[in-house]
Amino acid sequence: MAREVERSAPLRALARGGYAANGLLHILIGAIAVIVAFGGDGASDQSGALMAIAAVPFGFILLWTAAITLGALAVWQLVDGILQRAPADNATGFFSKWGRRIGAWGQAAIFGALGLIAAAVALGARVDAESAAEAASAGLLSIPGGSVVLVLAGIGIGIGGIAFIVMGVRRSFRDKVDIPDEGPGRGIAGLGLIGFVAKGIALGIVGVLLVIAAVDADADTAGGLDGALQALLRLPLGPMLVAIVGAGFIAYGVFCLFRARFARL
Repeated sequence: MAREVERSAPLRALARGGYAANGLLHILIGAIAVIVAFGGDGASDQSGALMAIAAVPFGFILLWTAAITLGALAVWQLVDGILQRAPADNATGFFSKWGRRIGAWGQAAIFGALGLIAAAVALGARVDAESAAEAASAGLLSIPGGSVVLVLAGIGIGIGGIAFIVMGVRRSFRDKVDIPDEGPGRGIAGLGLIGFVAKGIALGIVGVLLVIAAVDADADTAGGLDGALQALLRLPLGPMLVAIVGAGFIAYGVFCLFRARFARL
């Protein structure tokens, strides 16, 4: 059954649309970040990007399209994780299989959550991911052992950030796309390198903020992507750094648009 679902042509087409929707969101996040870097205002995270889409004429159509395609991509990633196989007598293969499986399921959770948020915004909800992250952190800090969970979450997100940076520097993301080695393929790979590194830096900052919030028992320190960029903005040369990260997110978004065409599905 899972193999039949994965081979479904309609699901594959919608999943490719999910990569395009993810690319559009990252382009908007990057654009908002650049605006913020130059003194503008806006929530530079997924919820801010979705709210920006909702504000344009017929934005609800784009939001529902994003919700459906991101949901399809989540289903495809979930099934792909289930179907990961490796020789039973090969220990390296066993751990590699489970690493790929957990990675696919993690991607499924992220895309599924984005799809649900897009649907909620399309229905008129006003989503504030930053406040939600702070509220969740406050809830954890109010229970025994919650600070440990928050530290582990921060470490996990930080590791994810490092993984993005490594994938960018080593260009291992090419294993997931069929782009040519020469010509336009080199430009697409360059976008991927810049985008993966930029997103990895942002995720790393989010992880650090969560750990600091747990150590200081201050939920206001915790936050999501918008909080990470605001923290970066307060550093020396902060506006320039935020603008660079924003440009990196735009590069990652454009890469995702190409990924919609060249992804190995």
